[in-house]
Amino acid sequence: MNENERVQQVLSGKTSAFTYFVETYQDMAFTIAHRVCGNVQDAEDVVQESFVKVYRNLHTFRNESKFSSWLYRIVYNTAITHSKSKLWLYDQETSLSNVQGISDFDTETQIIDSERTEAVANVLNKMSKGEALLLTLYYLEDNPVKEIAQITGLNESNVKVKLFRARQSFKELYARYERVIPDLQ
Repeated sequence: MNENERVQQVLSGKTSAFTYFVETYQDMAFTIAHRVCGNVQDAEDVVQESFVKVYRNLHTFRNESKFSSWLYRIVYNTAITHSKSKLWLYDQETSLSNVQGISDFDTETQIIDSERTEAVANVLNKMSKGEALLLTLYYLEDNPVKEIAQITGLNESNVKVKLFRARQSFKELYARYERVIPDLQ
């Protein structure tokens, strides 16, 4: 069953069909909210509020974009409103995001992978919230520029420019991080 059919099920009164959307998209919704808000509690509140908004406004969803893009746009806007902060300012006060992606090969590989993942998370947390969000959407979630533009409300060329700048910032911060912790190579 495709997502449009699930939307129609919810709209026709089968509210339990909405569970699919929550289970499918809650992790990325949390990631977006966390990147914007900077802390777990606010991100959880934003995600919950966003899913309520999505449910109440499901009748306004048009098939012009992917459901996920529409949902993530709502999460993004809700997080911006909730945080009342300037997204593109430098912010070092964000909390460490969950470290994932540890390899199953051997202990040494697990440690190296864990250290790299932690280094990437630390560098992302030292970047502006906006840059970290763009890098997360593009590299960690494999969203194309067009979808990132829909989610953030930026135009595609602006997303490309901001991604370029975010890559440069990441590269510089990661190089500094490697100098501080040289065992990551």
